[in-house]
Amino acid sequence: MFGLEGKVAAIIGAASGIGEAVALGCARHGAAVHCLDVDGDGATTVANVARGEGLTAESATVDITDPAAVDAAVAGIVAAHGRVDIAVCTPSINVRKRLLDYTPEEFDAVVGLNLKGNFNVLRAVARPMVASGGGSIVLFSSIRSQVVEPGQSVYAATKAGLVQLARAAAAELGPSGVRVNAVAPGVVETPLTAPIKAQRDWYDAYASKSVLGRWASPDEMVGPVIFLASDAASYVTGTVLFVDGGWTAADGRFIPPGME
Repeated sequence: MFGLEGKVAAIIGAASGIGEAVALGCARHGAAVHCLDVDGDGATTVANVARGEGLTAESATVDITDPAAVDAAVAGIVAAHGRVDIAVCTPSINVRKRLLDYTPEEFDAVVGLNLKGNFNVLRAVARPMVASGGGSIVLFSSIRSQVVEPGQSVYAATKAGLVQLARAAAAELGPSGVRVNAVAPGVVETPLTAPIKAQRDWYDAYASKSVLGRWASPDEMVGPVIFLASDAASYVTGTVLFVDGGWTAADGRFIPPGME
């Protein structure tokens, strides 16, 4: 049920972090993987790792804020394989500032990549999926779609927007056999969160928010994506899968008397 043999997968953000782990995971589950990233050299390195394991992988440089570039990359995949079955989009950026300190340029940059970039990818991959009668699209939201903290306003807004984008796409594309879902991670050790890891108090504070008491590794995002991409999730669409170590499940750490 979880095998991806015979599937063609486009993994956007494949050069590092979650995208890298997902690209290798999809390849190891049998998919022909196209590693796409604005960091073309990084994407090539990941594709080479997969090929070194005897797996099928290609790479290309793609800036998801450029809709024409995204369309061209997807068209190339379709030209090579006749279709695209799976698309996973992981890139995002965050400018940690209070609202009153945000500049319009910073707002545009965060929204432009996190929300509009995903919009570009969603539309580009959905068209050939609709034409072929099926497919699975996985967008990456975040726990910040549900809970926030100072400095996370615009990032959180984009991640909440991605949830509704995925739901609306699921409603519109479902009759064509295309499923659209979102994964919402908690804190994951990636290049995006490296500045937090460098500050021990901050790192430990985030670890304590998880009921598991730790951060996630990028590899722990692979299983949820494989599930959503595979036939195991054939009746799952328009949903958000939280992979957050229980962060959003527990609203505090106080243990009431008698519950020790």
